[in-house]
Order: sequence, then structure tokens, then C-alpha cells
Amino acid sequence: MNDNQLMIKPRSWTVKLHKMHSTDLDNNVINNSKSPTSKQDRMMMNKIINIGKQQRPEPVQKITETNNNKRIVNVDNFTYLSMEHANASFPIFRELWQRRQVCDVVIKIDGHRFFAHRIVLCATIPYFYAMFTNDLAERNQMEIEIKSNENDDHGPSLDSEAFESLLNYAYTGAIEINSKNVQSILIGASFLGLENVQHACSDYLKVRLNVSNVIQIKTFAFALGCDALVQASKRFIHRNFEQIADSDDFLQMDSEELIEIIGSDELNVSNEKIVFEAVIRWTLHDEEMRKQNLPELIRRVRLPLLFPEYLTDVVLGQKLVRQSLECRDLIDEAKDFHLLPSRRESIARERTRPRSGHHVQGSIYAVGGLTKTGDSMSTVEVYDPQMKRWRMAEAMSMMRSRVGVAVMERKLYAIGGYNGFDRLNTVEVYDSKVKQWKRVKSMHYRRSAVGAAALNDELYVCGGYDGSISLNVVERYSSMLNEWNEVTPMNIKRSAAGVVSLDGYIYALGGHDGLMIFNSVERYDPRTKQWEFVESMLSRRCRLGCCCFGGKIYVCGGYDGCTFLQTAEVFDPQTGKWSQISKMRATRSRVALVANCSRLFAIGGYDGVSNLSSVEAYDIEKDSWEMVASMVAHEGGVGVGVIPDNY
Repeated sequence: MNDNQLMIKPRSWTVKLHKMHSTDLDNNVINNSKSPTSKQDRMMMNKIINIGKQQRPEPVQKITETNNNKRIVNVDNFTYLSMEHANASFPIFRELWQRRQVCDVVIKIDGHRFFAHRIVLCATIPYFYAMFTNDLAERNQMEIEIKSNENDDHGPSLDSEAFESLLNYAYTGAIEINSKNVQSILIGASFLGLENVQHACSDYLKVRLNVSNVIQIKTFAFALGCDALVQASKRFIHRNFEQIADSDDFLQMDSEELIEIIGSDELNVSNEKIVFEAVIRWTLHDEEMRKQNLPELIRRVRLPLLFPEYLTDVVLGQKLVRQSLECRDLIDEAKDFHLLPSRRESIARERTRPRSGHHVQGSIYAVGGLTKTGDSMSTVEVYDPQMKRWRMAEAMSMMRSRVGVAVMERKLYAIGGYNGFDRLNTVEVYDSKVKQWKRVKSMHYRRSAVGAAALNDELYVCGGYDGSISLNVVERYSSMLNEWNEVTPMNIKRSAAGVVSLDGYIYALGGHDGLMIFNSVERYDPRTKQWEFVESMLSRRCRLGCCCFGGKIYVCGGYDGCTFLQTAEVFDPQTGKWSQISKMRATRSRVALVANCSRLFAIGGYDGVSNLSSVEAYDIEKDSWEMVASMVAHEGGVGVGVIPDNY
């Protein structure tokens, strides 16, 4: 059975202690009256006797110190501690158990009888320690039956095969876990209180989670109280929600589970419409029973992050939504968010805050850039955060430095740039599943030093340099239509600016117009089709690195017209304020900044003397930077994007 076939079977759970009449054990099991007459018996007895044999040591002299004076005293008695004693004892217990000698209890499950020693069960299995040391009927019984309740509806039950494995573990400290027995072993370990075995089973299942089994495993783990496995399952569902929402098991989730999952900030979705459509699919699977849950579910969908057209045509297009007054009120609130910006502060933050789940672990791609001699490159390399190293990836079709890079729909776009001779308007896209680049439609404008960001399944490209002047032109790309359209230009021309998307806006930060370097920031609202200025950065910066994490915008490095920068700062849209964070370890202009694995990575750049291949990572909680693995093929000026891993 492979991991994809690893499924959790529904079972029932009840194991009770039953009062039993005392019965004598078989005479061939307990018989202390006979002397060891066989050669094998004599060898066993010798082993037992030898455990306690030690040569009596001679009296020794002990040196003690008092007030810097030494006194020698004779010590006739001392405590001897053998570190091998326990290790030598358990093999004897195991051999006695295997030969059914000196056993003093029988455990019966499903008609199977298991001989054992009370003292070993007490020492190794908490369930039996509680049974034999407390005032329970089973305390003095020679046979104890544990009922299996396969036909009950009380949850999973202990079976004889699992108990045999766990009893063997009690005597040996070893247990084999595989896809066929992990369920029953975990049930048995949970019942018997064997936490180490529980953890081992949980760890086994954690690394075998997949889209097909994660919901069943989460339900199973919750029933057994295996919190670590429950949390691991939740994280997997958050990371892979789009695929799981299309599965049959998704339709079997209960309403409380679904409410908790779609209410999480960590949900990894490319667009909020994925969440809405999943809710509708789940509800329609059992419409009569589930329509009562729809308002609570819709409340967890972040409707203000959807376009007005989608709200009107698709959300209100659902009959069940229209029939619910509470759902209609939530849609009106979302419309107000778009039409009446002054009322946005009155809307609950949890319904307008973008989900942070897209910052899950992914692979960092460094695209194009410069060689040591300053030539443009088509080279691509990728950083694996688990292996903590860079490796080569498939090269682009042409050389590009000062290239715009953005990730949309799990694909990486390389936009414009400079090939050493001309500014480019060409665009190519990399699909990590098939490991291929392909050309898509070119932009209307040639540009390098361009910024790009994805928002609501559309790609925005802002500003840049066309070889003569800096641009304020903004183009928007639709992958569905494979076409570019101009939208409202920025208020000022910006080359080498930072561009990110956050809270439904496109932000353009810093840059220069050929004469002046800016600290100003403006943002574009696709709903109003207008750019507006917001709070300026603390420093003037062009050729900066920028990215979003946790609902905030981070910038680092760049050039202010006099100095190549090492400083970094963060913008909180809730307060509208910028604040300083720790400086990077290196000065970096032409630096790229991305968020991945809950850290920020500042990649490459130029320090005023040479191009850089070095990389450093920022820990937000510690407010500190540390150097990590350097790129192997690039020397700076790269475009960078993160493609989320497919779990």
C-alpha cells in the first residue's frame, strides 16, 4: 500500500474494564515449585543469578576537603550503581515472556489470550499501572478481558493484533509501524496511554498527508485527542485548500470544521472567489440540511476582497444567498467597501484583511540579472528552503536584467527588462509543474527597471525605463484573454520603483524619474481606477527591494542619490505609518526582497563596489537578519518570485 492509498477507516471506540471471577492460570504457565532441571532452565537461572553478582570491592580511601585542608578517611561502605543493570534485566523479562515463564496475568482480547507479567505491564504501560495499583476489580484477577466493540458506535476499538504489537513494545521498546497497522496501533497506544508510540504514529502520518486522506486523518486524530496531528492536518488543509475543496471528502466535512478552516488567515488561496465557490459547493451537496449554515459560512468569506462585478453577477446569482437576509446584508457591506471608501473603517477587519496563507513555504526563483562582468543573463536558479541551497533551473528564452517578476496562479512571469542592447516588451511565463517557459503576448511598451505585481488573477506592470525616459504607464495583463490593457497611469514617472499588491491595492514605492529619487508612495484602487498618495517612506529609495508579509509592506536597501543603503522599514496600512526595522548585514542596491517560510529574503544587489550573490534572511519576531546560502550563478540585479510548493 502506498502513501496515496493510506486511508483512515471509520471504526468505533469503547474499551471497558469488566469485573471477572478469579481463575487460576494454566499450570504450565505459573509453576514455582519445580526446580530447574533442563539444561535450558539452568542456563536461564544462571543468567538471573548473574545479574546480582558483583565482586565485593575492597575498602577504599576517600579524600575530602575542608577549608583547603585534605583529610583521608576510610570508607567501608559505599553505593554501587550499575548502569547496565536495567539494560540487562529487560532481555531476561522478554525471554521469560516469550517462553511463558513466571507469567502471572492473562489479557484476553477478541478471543486471543496474551500472557504477561504484572510488574512489566505496570512499569511500561500506564493503563495497567492504573489498573494494578488502584482499587479496581481487575487488580487481583488472573485473567482480564478487554472487550472489543467493533459493532458499537462509541468510536475506535482496541484489536488483538495491535495489542500484541504494543505488548511486544512493552518488553522490547520496539514496534513496527506501517500503512496497514498505523490506525490500529495509534488507537491502542492512545487507549493504553503510550505517548511515545502515539507520537511515533502521528509523525508517521504527518509526512504522509495528501489531498486524498488529510480530512479523514484530521477527523481520526481529533477523535483520539492527537492534537499535534490535528494541527498538522489543519496546516496541510490551509496550504492546499484549492485542491482539497475539489475533493469528495471536502463535501463530508461538518459545518464547524468548515467554518474554522475558511475563517483562517492562513488559508492559501489565489483569490477569495475560491472560498466562496467552495462554500456553495459544500452547501449544495446537502441543501436542505446545510442551507441554515450558509450565513455563518458567508460571514467567513472575505467578500470585500471580491470585485463588485463578481459580487453582483456571481454571489447574488446564487438563489440560497438571495434568500438569506443576513447574506444580503454582508453583500451590501462589501459593496459599500468598494463604493464608499470613507466607510471602510467601520467594516470588521477580519472581513477585509487579505489572507496571509500565500506566504507558505515555496521555492524562490532568481531570474535573469547580471554576470560578474555586468552582462545580462537568461539564467534561472531556485532556492529550496528545506535543503537551504540553490540549484539551477530552466533558463529563460532570452537574456534579461532589470527584469520585472511576479507570480500569478502559481506561475512565474518574467516581464520586460534589458538584454544588453534593447529594452524589452516581451513576456514569458514559467510553469514549475512542467518545468517549461513559454512566451505570452508582449506589452505595449518596452521597459526595464520595471515593477510588477499580481492582484485578483491579473498582472499589473508599473513604470520603468524605455531607454529614453522614465515611465508612469501602467499595463494590466489577463492570462485568460492573453492580452494587455492600459489602465490609469501613476501620478508620477517611476523607474526602479518597488511594486506590490496589498489589501486589494497596487502600491508603487520610491523609484526615480531621471532627475529625482523619491520616497513617495502611491496606490491604485482597481475599483475606483484611481491612484492616490499615501504616507511616504522614511528614506528616498530607488532600486529597492519590497514585499508584503502579514498585512504590511517591507522595503530594504536601494540608493538615495548619495548612498547605497543598508536600512529597512515597514509600512502598516492600518496606522498609515512607516517605522524603521533592523538594518541588513550588507549594503544592497538593486536588491530583491521576497517573503517565504515566515521570513523575508534579501537577495543579491550591488554594494557600490561589486555585484552581490549573497542572501540574507530577516526574522520578523527577532527583528534580526542572518546570512543564508548565496546564489551560485548570479551576481546581482535579479528578479525574484516565490512559487508555492504543491503539497
